[in-house]
Amino acid sequence: MEPKGKVLLVDDEEIIIDVSKEVLKFLGYEAVFAKEGGAAITLYRQEKEAGKPFDLVIIDLTMPEGMDGRETIEKLLEYDPGVKAVVSSGYANDPVVQEYGKYGFAGRLTKPYRINEMKAILEELIHK
Repeated sequence: MEPKGKVLLVDDEEIIIDVSKEVLKFLGYEAVFAKEGGAAITLYRQEKEAGKPFDLVIIDLTMPEGMDGRETIEKLLEYDPGVKAVVSSGYANDPVVQEYGKYGFAGRLTKPYRINEMKAILEELIHK
């Protein structure tokens, strides 16, 4: 079966990557993972230039190693102003999460992820 879309998930926590891999596969999406922003930008560019762009990028806001979520979205927007990205965080009160649109994000996902929330944001941002 053809995947419903291609998602790049950027998160430094192994457990989040493992769970997200299963959830995205269950929902019918192809998933690729990066552990920090610099690696994500490299992957994003490679896939776009190869003609296989990502439909959505989910970026963890807080990653102590490497580039964090704010810097990652800034660099992605410089490279591709049309990038669709979702900020992901366990800190619902963070200003970036509260006002995600101001920072260039198209949506937000709160950790821990709930399947219905992830499904809704994927459908809204990829298929509308």
